Amino acid sequence: MQNVFRYAALAAVLAVAGTASAETTLRASHQFPGGQGDPRDEMVQIIAREVAKADVGLKIQVFPGSSLYKATEQWGAITRGQLDMAAFPLDYASGRVPQFSATLMPGLVRNYDHAERLNKSPFMQDIKKLVEDKGAIVIADAWLAGGFASKKECITSPDTIKGQVIRAAGPAFEKMLAAAGASISSMPSSEIYTAMQTGVLDATNTSNSSFVSYRIYEQVKCLTAPGENALWFMYEPVIMSKKVYDGLEPKQQEAIMAAAKKAEAYFDAESRKGEQKMVDIFKKAGVEVVTMSADDYAAWMKVAEDSSYKDFAENVKGGKKLLDEALAVK
Repeated sequence: MQNVFRYAALAAVLAVAGTASAETTLRASHQFPGGQGDPRDEMVQIIAREVAKADVGLKIQVFPGSSLYKATEQWGAITRGQLDMAAFPLDYASGRVPQFSATLMPGLVRNYDHAERLNKSPFMQDIKKLVEDKGAIVIADAWLAGGFASKKECITSPDTIKGQVIRAAGPAFEKMLAAAGASISSMPSSEIYTAMQTGVLDATNTSNSSFVSYRIYEQVKCLTAPGENALWFMYEPVIMSKKVYDGLEPKQQEAIMAAAKKAEAYFDAESRKGEQKMVDIFKKAGVEVVTMSADDYAAWMKVAEDSSYKDFAENVKGGKKLLDEALAVK
């Protein structure tokens, strides 16, 4: 009789377990503040909501603000299949995949329309193949414009950066800024505020959205907005573990891709509004706001061509081909 009860109890446990496992939960991570209007957070939240609505036995749990993985740890976790999804600035992985530095190359992207054309080019096909070869896939494209901000003086022409310690986001910008006389301190955007507060940084490069989300306006005296001569554009897509994606049912894959398409459209619209939102917030906080002139931009591009572009073309496998493909997109 005891065996009968034991088997019945086991059957009940298995039945409950079967019910619980009917829905697969994926974990999505990113470094950006959650619930504060950052379009990168909202992009991932849209994917989660749309997938839930599709009712395909799939749930996405979002972990914002580096609450699951630190910013730079996400690439390794994604490619090993330990993390399912992330909104991830691709250049953060350039230490492992040097070609990714092309996605934050000074002056390579001029505006959002140019970025959209670039997404359909052989350049991005090659970048996405590299992503896939390393164990991830891009499910939604995202480009963000950005600028400079400083506690010391407005950064316009290259000579204005001399002597300042700056965070630059990636190797290509670091090489250009160092060539112009800056000192470099590397860190993810989530650490900029504290670094400025404690005197580690005098200045920073980052995206329009990060300038606002991380309240950098509380720490600086001057913002150089992208304006008509944007030097800084960064690729920050939503990526998935290829191993995880390939393990899903076709209907679940379709639901994710449909949701990602909606999120991408949202992000494109919001990111285009981001500069004016940033400028308004910084001005309200009493920060001086400037833009680069055409002459400033040309001077920076000369520095970039002699430093970051030259180094990338000569020292990164396939680097010249990637640059030629990108520069062919007008």
